[in-house]
Amino acid sequence: MFRLNLKIALRNLWKSRGITSINIGGLAIALAAFILIAMYATYETSFDKDNKNYDRIYVIGVSYPEFKTNYVAAPLAEAIKQNFPEVELAGLVKESSFELTIKKENNTLFTKRILGVDYNAAKILNIKPNGGLVKPQGDERLTYLSTESMKTLFPNKTDNRPEIVGFGASNSGITGTIAGSIESNLHSNFKFDGISIAAELGKNDNYVMNDYSVYLQLKPETNVKLLGQKISKLYQAELLKSKKVTDVKSTSIFLDSLANLHLRPKAGNDAAYKILIALSTLGILILVIACINFTNLSIAQAAKRAKEIGVKKVMGAFRLQLTTQFLLEIFMQCFVAIILALMLSELVLPSFNNLFQVQLSIWHLDNGLLWQLPLILTMITFLTGIYPALVLSNFKPSLVLKGNFSTSKQSYWLRNSLLIVQFSVAVIFIIGLITIKSQLKYMRNQDLGFKPNQVVYIKNLTLFNQPAKLGSGSFEPVREKMMKIPGVKSATVATYIPGGTNGINSYSVNGIKANIDFVNVEFDYFETLDIKLKEGRFFSQKFKTDTLNGAVVNESAVAKYGIKNPIGKTIKGSGIDYKIVGVIKDFKSQGFESAIQPTIYTINDPYGDIKRKSW
Repeated sequence: MFRLNLKIALRNLWKSRGITSINIGGLAIALAAFILIAMYATYETSFDKDNKNYDRIYVIGVSYPEFKTNYVAAPLAEAIKQNFPEVELAGLVKESSFELTIKKENNTLFTKRILGVDYNAAKILNIKPNGGLVKPQGDERLTYLSTESMKTLFPNKTDNRPEIVGFGASNSGITGTIAGSIESNLHSNFKFDGISIAAELGKNDNYVMNDYSVYLQLKPETNVKLLGQKISKLYQAELLKSKKVTDVKSTSIFLDSLANLHLRPKAGNDAAYKILIALSTLGILILVIACINFTNLSIAQAAKRAKEIGVKKVMGAFRLQLTTQFLLEIFMQCFVAIILALMLSELVLPSFNNLFQVQLSIWHLDNGLLWQLPLILTMITFLTGIYPALVLSNFKPSLVLKGNFSTSKQSYWLRNSLLIVQFSVAVIFIIGLITIKSQLKYMRNQDLGFKPNQVVYIKNLTLFNQPAKLGSGSFEPVREKMMKIPGVKSATVATYIPGGTNGINSYSVNGIKANIDFVNVEFDYFETLDIKLKEGRFFSQKFKTDTLNGAVVNESAVAKYGIKNPIGKTIKGSGIDYKIVGVIKDFKSQGFESAIQPTIYTINDPYGDIKRKSW
């Protein structure tokens, strides 16, 4: 019986090969899109899931009135370990504040991100150097480079023995030891060129500098919300005890799970999550349209199968047998559609990877397709086939054999309803495309407030921390050499570049205290980027006090503090009473997805990062 039904199914599909091709082709295209999106969703939602304690790892966050951050003071980790037994481990992580040059004979490596971690953080985050995790002794630091970095620095190295290297400029005389190599997990929130592991970090730090991330590994069944509240009270008490911070009521601690860090960090941007939701919705709607189209075409072909069904029923076929037969036909079409979809996905995958900056592979076992594809096949077979199968198997043999066949009003109602849904989804797609096109046009044509064209960003130059002096630590000798290069109009240096994340510090004006962005700059910063001046002046070498306490603020900072006639007013921060010499117009330094932040620009900032980025 099965062989007979299979023959009939194949003959019917071949007889209606035009409709069959449309059905399979449309479904294959929709499935290809859905497969790519499903792979991307699986990838994005599984960061760090190879960590066996994935569900019990949290990062400490601090909530201020203006913003949230995961950067806290180092002593908090030790205080948590001493006061809360529900915390199994508490570790510190510190990102490098500048890019480091490492040299070995004639080979040079420019590292972009070296992570400093203590031994506990290495255990929490499952950091395992090749050869195993070893606890450093005393003040020793064990530095490991990623496998890719090791190949660059030691192309002929075949063992994992320590190597002595030079750090920084060739004439710096600074040397150190590379203890070995470590695999850099691309599917993790902790990407690095290298890891520097210490037994302890931040031993002599206080509660003023918030430049560490604290990670906690909690015991099972811990009440995370209650623990967060207890840590918040502890943190406020420690701030008061340190006598460095007096206003602690507006500051609180929260715990953010490792599962949230990639897509929905509490102290960050959830744009990646929104993109994933939008893509997932798009993939589902595309598949829905294809299924509706498949169902409509199947119902439309019902009349051609009426006599076949009538004869089979007269010969004793039951409705369940007929339903199974038609579902088998639809299953065969869906199966072929999935095979074609995999082929289409493989062809499109390189462009998809390039667009989303990922490295997905259809044939990788961790992409979830091994269990997703059978589930998808079963689902679409049922969704696209169950109603047509029920309609076909319900035909009355006495009517269809006399030629009095007509589909029911319910079938017409369903087909019309499906067409309305299909049309509605298509309209939503068109509206969405028009909206996206308008947004892209807006971003291309909107004035950024500065001109990045013809501006070259130079990394790994050197460190500049003494603007008032002309010797070591001053940018002036470098500027003079740069200005002699044909085509160079101006040159400057700063801690941060537009498009990145600025530093944040507390400043006060007329008793109003707030946390705002800060950027430590040099002369000609605003002129180089063609940032517009609203009132006052830019920094100038004609005014020697600019290198001591001069400040330029943006319009948002003026509005934040409610300053009237800001030129000449005092803004206090970093232990300095700055004098506002100019106000610049707001410009989009952090893209269109973020609001323009109140920002102060200074040349002298003892608490800020060392200037290291040049144009």
